[in-house]
Amino acid sequence: MRPVIVMAEMVTPYGKGTEACWQGLFAGKSAISRVDRFRTAAFHSDLAGIVGGLTYHHGESLVMQMLRTLFEGVAVPSDAKLVLATTKGEIDLLEQSMLEQQGDGADAVVTRLLGKVADLTGVSGEGIVLSAACTSSAAAAAQAAAMIRNGHADCVLVAACDSITEFIFAGFSSLMALDREPARPFDKHRAGLNVGEAAAFALLMSEERAIRENRPVLGILAGWGLSDDANHMTGPSRESEGLVLAIEKAMASAFAEAADIGFISAHGTGTLYNDQMEMRAFRAVFQNKERPVYSIKGGMGHTMGAAGLVELIIALRALRERTVPPTVNLVEPDDDARGWVSGKQQQVQTGGLALVTNAGFSGINTALVLA
Repeated sequence: MRPVIVMAEMVTPYGKGTEACWQGLFAGKSAISRVDRFRTAAFHSDLAGIVGGLTYHHGESLVMQMLRTLFEGVAVPSDAKLVLATTKGEIDLLEQSMLEQQGDGADAVVTRLLGKVADLTGVSGEGIVLSAACTSSAAAAAQAAAMIRNGHADCVLVAACDSITEFIFAGFSSLMALDREPARPFDKHRAGLNVGEAAAFALLMSEERAIRENRPVLGILAGWGLSDDANHMTGPSRESEGLVLAIEKAMASAFAEAADIGFISAHGTGTLYNDQMEMRAFRAVFQNKERPVYSIKGGMGHTMGAAGLVELIIALRALRERTVPPTVNLVEPDDDARGWVSGKQQQVQTGGLALVTNAGFSGINTALVLA
């Protein structure tokens, strides 16, 4: 059975909705701002992609606040299987317990969040938590598609969320991974990433069920591939062999050739080694034949476990529009990215498929092919 995407939406630093994110990216607008939730004087940067209107260490967790906004007015089939993607979930509840002696730190366990999301969306049955670093939601989308293709389900809800907390911010700062300025993916003068927060969902169905229920189809998750280069706890292999393998698996799964890929939504964090690794992989797979590549992380920051799903949704819109957004904050492309990545929107001239790539700590790589 072919997995199709029939509903998808997001909450990002640009606001609620795919349209707000799409318009912000095409305006070249960055939603990166200064953090005021906690003191940042001890950290390497004070910038992040913050979702407005959230309350920190008071009441519900940040991710639950985003998820409530996300699913407001959304009807999810009660028989949908649930796959929840996150790196740290409700980590602010653990912070509050440890730092302020309020609440129970055990509430931060991600399986409890899974139950809350099931209650919020009205789905029944057991769900799955998939935590695969910054490829979490891309891997979750692949899991959902595999469940449908293999006949184990005909309807799967993928939900993704991560938030900016002091714990998260301190972790990236300790790695010296944060840029003191808004991040500049693929730029020659890039100096690191900005963290961001978001929540997103995609409802996948078998094509047969979507037709039976007269569901509009946003796109097809045609292929997927995962790999792990096992290079380093946080650093990718500079030879790019892991991402190359994931892309090749995804294209084989989609029965696609390199010429079929019209554009690439890259992980594009703005760190030196990630962007370099990705461009090496793209050049290897596509034999240096240029096609539009972009990253949305200069606009909203790196939304961690939610990144892949947010990027999938934007890529679906780009497929329909045959236009990809600019890479926000890109001024001077690095030598290996010149001709591929642009600070301006690019028209898609060839190929009817999109490639979405993500890479995460421990060397995990995920690639998705969309139609």
